[in-house]
Amino acid sequence: MSVRRFLSPGAVGVPHTAGFGALASDHSAAAPSTVPPAPIVKPMLPAWFVDHGNNAEMRWDSVSSRDYRTPNERFFVRDHTSTPLIDAKTWRLRAFGSGLRDAPDLEHAIEFDYRQLRALPSHEIEAFIECAGNGRRYFGGQQGTPTPGTPWGLGAIGLARWRGVQLSQVLRRAGIRDDAVDIMPQGLDAHYVCDGVDHGHVRRPLPVQKALDDVLLAYEMNGEPLPPDHGFPVRLVVPGWVGVASIKWVGQIEVSDRPLTSPWNTTWYRFTGPDYPGGSPLTTPTVRSAFELAWDARVPVGVVTTLTGRSWSGKAPIRRVDISTDGGRNWQPAHLHGPNRRDGWVRWELPWRPTTPGRHMLLARAIDEDGAEQPDTVPYNDGGYMFWAVVRHPVTVTS
Repeated sequence: MSVRRFLSPGAVGVPHTAGFGALASDHSAAAPSTVPPAPIVKPMLPAWFVDHGNNAEMRWDSVSSRDYRTPNERFFVRDHTSTPLIDAKTWRLRAFGSGLRDAPDLEHAIEFDYRQLRALPSHEIEAFIECAGNGRRYFGGQQGTPTPGTPWGLGAIGLARWRGVQLSQVLRRAGIRDDAVDIMPQGLDAHYVCDGVDHGHVRRPLPVQKALDDVLLAYEMNGEPLPPDHGFPVRLVVPGWVGVASIKWVGQIEVSDRPLTSPWNTTWYRFTGPDYPGGSPLTTPTVRSAFELAWDARVPVGVVTTLTGRSWSGKAPIRRVDISTDGGRNWQPAHLHGPNRRDGWVRWELPWRPTTPGRHMLLARAIDEDGAEQPDTVPYNDGGYMFWAVVRHPVTVTS
């Protein structure tokens, strides 16, 4: 055989996965088995999502008072092209490159199939994934500096319990060398074509230090096999990094003894613009807050309404959340409750009894344990990435 296949000691079979077919032991390359009729496979209910074509933004009012984790069916979707349907029978993860022992090329890659991956010791993490463009629409709506790209509100984020295999295990079994510098996971979705240029499959490098730390090759999401829209059969979950690093439908990983690049860290997902001379790739999400309330919601005058929401940061747990119900003139501390970790969000609430009918502006401002606090404005960048200023959320108080 031209391809070396990984055989785990004492590997055992895994149960048949409903809806995806039995697992086979052939050596064919991984490939989408069918093309879905729409860019997103799961139901796009208007009560749950804002439809952005091949992307779907979670509506915060649809998860109000629900569990800490985001249900799979309500988790936001960010696709560069469309969701592929991949057969677990033919899926393979191929590791290759100069950072592995004997420096195998792609034709002679180390292969792991779905059964072998699931036979390895499993690991669980609870972490949010957030698109780097979350909040993009507020560059224009609040600061008068609109940017191109999907006009996300604050719903391009979701939190789940992920189960899979630590990437470090797979890399060590594949023979990663001490002088390895970067790894580059690549997805199996269709090639991304922009302005007539074919940029190939979505891929983005990670430094080896991060890859060997806490990155997961996930095959389950909230106790279920990954849904197609969220990376079935296997995806990366990279805690504390922007969502593009968590490559979905991963099919190959290059391991290199030299720095790696792709358009997803040299052209896109960088801070560029007048305030960012030279530019820099995006890595850690910033501190943000969102109300679990519909935009332009209506609330009754003279009646206590409990304002709820969530705040998060990619660097540290949240220390404090302050709420203003009068456009920022006065602030009150919200009550934080539930888990509060770096890779998650914290829930909060504040009772409010409005006394004056009319339009009101709600604001939520968080500060994390590292001292990062949401500002009133943020510097403009060309891609509209990481809007982390306080968002002005309008409501109407009715008499």
